[in-house]
Amino acid sequence: MVAEGRLWHTSPVPDTSLTTTDQSHTSTTGAPDVAAPSGLPHQWWRHAVIYQVYVRSFADSNGDGEGDLPGITARLPYLAELGVDALWLTPFYPSPLADGGYDVADYRDVDPRYGTLGDFDALVERAHRLGLRVVVDIVPNHTSSAHRWFQQALAAGPGSAERARYVFRDGQGPDGSAPPSDWHAVFGGSAWERTPDGQWYLHLFDPSQPDLDWGNSEVHEDFLATLRFWLDRGVDGFRIDVAHGLAKDLSEPLRSVAEDGEHLLSAIGGHNHPYWDRDEVHEIYREWRRVLDAYSPPRMACGEAWVHSPARRALYVRPDELHQAFNFDFLQASWTAESMRAAIVESLAASAQVGASTTWVLSNHDVMREATRYALPPGTDDVPWLRAEGAPPIDLELGTRRARAAALLMLALPGSAYVYQGEELGLPEVVDLPEDALQDPVWERSGHRERGRDGCRVPIPWSTEGPSYGFGTGGSWLPQPASWGGLSVAAQAASAGSCLALYREALGLRRRFGGDGELHWLAGFDPETTLAFRRETGLTCVVNFGPAPLVLPAGEVLLASDELAGGALPPDTAVWLAG
Repeated sequence: MVAEGRLWHTSPVPDTSLTTTDQSHTSTTGAPDVAAPSGLPHQWWRHAVIYQVYVRSFADSNGDGEGDLPGITARLPYLAELGVDALWLTPFYPSPLADGGYDVADYRDVDPRYGTLGDFDALVERAHRLGLRVVVDIVPNHTSSAHRWFQQALAAGPGSAERARYVFRDGQGPDGSAPPSDWHAVFGGSAWERTPDGQWYLHLFDPSQPDLDWGNSEVHEDFLATLRFWLDRGVDGFRIDVAHGLAKDLSEPLRSVAEDGEHLLSAIGGHNHPYWDRDEVHEIYREWRRVLDAYSPPRMACGEAWVHSPARRALYVRPDELHQAFNFDFLQASWTAESMRAAIVESLAASAQVGASTTWVLSNHDVMREATRYALPPGTDDVPWLRAEGAPPIDLELGTRRARAAALLMLALPGSAYVYQGEELGLPEVVDLPEDALQDPVWERSGHRERGRDGCRVPIPWSTEGPSYGFGTGGSWLPQPASWGGLSVAAQAASAGSCLALYREALGLRRRFGGDGELHWLAGFDPETTLAFRRETGLTCVVNFGPAPLVLPAGEVLLASDELAGGALPPDTAVWLAG
């Protein structure tokens, strides 16, 4: 079922053998010229809701235990009925899966485990006919070690043009046996790996993910060709992995990071860090923006930019760069009125300075699901990776209640929002996966001290029973909890009070009350316990973070995250009002 006015049509799927390379074109041979839905301008991303599909865990069409493109295509009507505007596909490219597909071996093909290029074309065509746009992941910081370029680099040896595409250096010490610098890998250990001939290569993540050298013109040209390849197949935009990491200070001697945060999620140290959030990265995105703007209508790009302030993040969304950058300050805010308000105020102000809309997000494939994150005791370390031992007690009932309220808060804010698959079902983090099932490289690289991100990547349940709760006809690549049948789409579709019902109603109301209208904070509420604001569109949102029920302001109740108590707003609950 598709909401009235959301359908639009595309031209036929292009010949897959054609890739346009002329940067001056204003339209693309064979590419869909997708018109905006009624009432939605070409800058649809400014207030869209985009649903993240973790390809391997969404829907399995052939019973092999892994999600695939045909499985996604078959479930697209569910996303259209849910009420989102677009879907973002995590990497589906050929990959050894050392890091869940973010180790790409070929940027212009589909991994056979997920389907074919023909399956991708069918997905895009079906999505467009249902009124859904398609955003795909692109991973420009590093390739897989299985990529032909890296294999050529290993074979060519030191000083070769093939090695110049990556970051190779001689080691330190008389025999070069020490790493070239003290740079750290996000997944643990040194960011340098030694090759058999004695040189070292940089990998800011896993050794199977060698970093590219963006000072090399071949790297620039190849990624521009990759952008056009997928744009010519009809995609509407890109999500850019590690958008803050491409530019690096590789001048000799390489600088120490002993006094800087070594972890991706630590406070990134501004524009002068050797490899995070350097000013030079912005010229790359200006180059990409010229390609995106050459299509009619223009396509979009969203950056995964972990930076140390909203002001630094806003630099990525200046008018000639990216269109969006994930608001991780909002995701990382603690469940308090003060923390949430600060994230909202600072993010809106920074975005306004550059004329961009703010991009809100509560979870994704790299972080702990919010139903679990909001259940942790106060003061508990809530980094994305649960410790293998000593995990704190989790009050899932409380966490789920807060997650429902957070969803209404996020969807009431001006700008766009990203919803990770399973959020609409209220799925918790799976914290007790068997150790022999863990596949995230964090598990091994940390010496089995951190369990990694597999807990938020468990395949989602569609039906109340079956070997994988409707994910496929067989099992699933990560085991699902026995309780997930009750959280399935089928179970929640039949319940008026379910998390799924809440999301469907909220997304429907958002089409009526959303948009870019300003936010005005309401007076008369305790700022330590309450967030209350009114949008110019006529929507009022109130969230009670305090321990006692809150008297509601005047207005028609449109939707509440949980039952209201005699006209009062209970703790850890949000409400939308009109008027």
